[in-house]
Amino acid sequence: MKNFPVIILSVLLPALSSSAQTPVAKPTPTPNDEIVRISTNLIQLDVSVTNPKGKPITDIRRDEIEIYENGKKQDISGFRFVSSVRETVANTPVDKNAPPLPPSLTRPENVRRTIALVVDDLSLSFESAYQTRRSLKKFVDDQMQEGDLVAIVRTGAGIGALQQFTSDKRILYAAIERVKWNPLGSGGISAFAPIESTLAGQEEETPDPGGEDGPQTRDGAKVLDDFRTQGFVTGTLGALRYIVTGMAVLPGRKSVIMYSDGFSIFETNENGQQETSQVLDFLRALIDEANRASVVFYTVDARGLQTAGFTAADSISNTSPEAMNAQSSARRAQLYNTQEGLSFLADETGGFAIKNNNDLIGGVAKIFNDQSYYLIGYEPDDDTFDPAKRKFNKLEVKVSRKDAVVRYRSGFFNTANAVKTVFNTTMTPVAQLETALISPFAVNGIDLRLNALFAIDEKNSTYVRSLLHVDASDLKFEDQPDGSKTAVFDVLAMSFGDNGLPVDTLGKTYTLNAKGETLRRIQSEGFVYHFVFPVKKPGPFQFRVAIRDVKSGTLGSASQFVEVPNIKKGRLTLSSLVVDNISAQEWRDMNAPTGISVRSDAMSDTALRRVRRDSVLRYGYEIYNAKGTTAQDLKAKVRIFRDGKLFYEGTEQPVDASGQSSAKGIKAAGALAIGQKLTPGDYVLQIVVTDKLAKAKQQMAAQFVQFEVVD
Repeated sequence: MKNFPVIILSVLLPALSSSAQTPVAKPTPTPNDEIVRISTNLIQLDVSVTNPKGKPITDIRRDEIEIYENGKKQDISGFRFVSSVRETVANTPVDKNAPPLPPSLTRPENVRRTIALVVDDLSLSFESAYQTRRSLKKFVDDQMQEGDLVAIVRTGAGIGALQQFTSDKRILYAAIERVKWNPLGSGGISAFAPIESTLAGQEEETPDPGGEDGPQTRDGAKVLDDFRTQGFVTGTLGALRYIVTGMAVLPGRKSVIMYSDGFSIFETNENGQQETSQVLDFLRALIDEANRASVVFYTVDARGLQTAGFTAADSISNTSPEAMNAQSSARRAQLYNTQEGLSFLADETGGFAIKNNNDLIGGVAKIFNDQSYYLIGYEPDDDTFDPAKRKFNKLEVKVSRKDAVVRYRSGFFNTANAVKTVFNTTMTPVAQLETALISPFAVNGIDLRLNALFAIDEKNSTYVRSLLHVDASDLKFEDQPDGSKTAVFDVLAMSFGDNGLPVDTLGKTYTLNAKGETLRRIQSEGFVYHFVFPVKKPGPFQFRVAIRDVKSGTLGSASQFVEVPNIKKGRLTLSSLVVDNISAQEWRDMNAPTGISVRSDAMSDTALRRVRRDSVLRYGYEIYNAKGTTAQDLKAKVRIFRDGKLFYEGTEQPVDASGQSSAKGIKAAGALAIGQKLTPGDYVLQIVVTDKLAKAKQQMAAQFVQFEVVD
């Protein structure tokens, strides 16, 4: 590593006033034979076959499986086994004195599992929320594997909680921290509401069944409670359908694991009788959407093992035996009915429900062992999509092997898949931007690269500057009378706090006008749009941007997670890293005795983070709260990672803090030679700074930036 004049910092840190993370990898479609499809000329479905203990059977032959559509046997045209078994690597002991490992980037072609962990906090009780958090934490710690794309979504949270699918555990940990009991939901402190007894000496009124208000008086509270609960359930199912719609474009078989206290698909009418409800219609629509999108639902009853018995919270001292029996019976019915909803959703989409089990962690482990399946295809008859003959096509799969347990999708409605988009022509431009912004799935019509950097200004205020690189080739330019070309685009940017609520918003329309060499450069290299949001409170934030080309209606979106530290605690802290890429010859010229200056494009390079082979990667950052300012006390080390593994580690080098004030931040910089033989791909640059004069547990701080090496 070689020091050089702090050109980059003079460009970005003071002038723009400086956790960089690449946006979540954009999934690329896998070959058609790897996606479960329902079309007029092909039906493909995924079938799980296990032994009675739940272990996948991997050697089923084609002649051992039969598929029936509406009772009619079908000729199988495609058959293959898709295994989820992966090589496991033993966890190495963590050295507490070693620098933290930066998150690794999962490339689209390496995605093996796409998992949405949905926390139905509209239904969870206080006790269930605690158990759910434990299970989620265990999954991220131990069960999440390389190649997993994961999102944690709360049904009752703000739109900022709809974070994009990621392999970055920092984002998932931040989401888990927000999994708490929702007092506005239908869940109480425990699985069942405590029983309140009748006051001593007070007789219960018995309504007259034949009276005008008899049934309403007797069951009015139940009807009102059912109505309120249905509102929460339909809200949950609506959120699930939104997730499923977005997951349809992701590769392969997808899984949704929902933690819930259950929901009933029946309601109590005015006469106290059970009947199907609006929930069932919502549920059927969700199931059909999931079956078409190749999404398997697994449901987890977060209540664990429950009985209908009385607890210490129940007040039954003055309750008659008949009333006690009625209360116990009502609890059993409530437990059964709410578990039926969970089972129905899982069974109809090819998954299963984890219920009556206190080991939620073990239940989730069982789910992840159920990711191997047989992909089977057949050609449908002409009657399959004839609405005059039937509305729903029922599927049945039989396996002739003894003791084989088969799970598959129940069927599908009689409409073939249409090309779907979350945007439609009836939406206003603002609505389209808002939809792209809050979606947990990247919108790729306009290629965007977002890099959000936090730093401190001269007034000691924290801010985050977002650099958005826009691929101008995705914009529609129109000719102007003076020979120039013009592109018009709308921008909507928002930051969200850890509670999922918006913190700052920016919305503008821009006109880009250029001609000649400037136009050619913009269209070939793109341009950078940047904006600043002040940060009044430290913590995790999501920064989201959506762009809409006014003339074509094309949209693009990107998001990034940034954890802003609390500088006031006095701990050693590094700003985000800014980078610059120059040729090897430019580097030699700059360090020649004549000191030839070179053109710096740090803003574009920091946004795009693409580095050419046989070039020099320069980087800059600021150090806050340093106790030591001499070369002996303050040192920095470079580490390079690839695919989550340490690729290169430099030696500690002194930080030149001469003439700088630690109170305002010490500017530091360095450079790395990127060799011609370095394999193209994604890398992570990490800077580790050590302050020998700080307290023993606060002597180290690290920051990282992801970059791509290209030819």
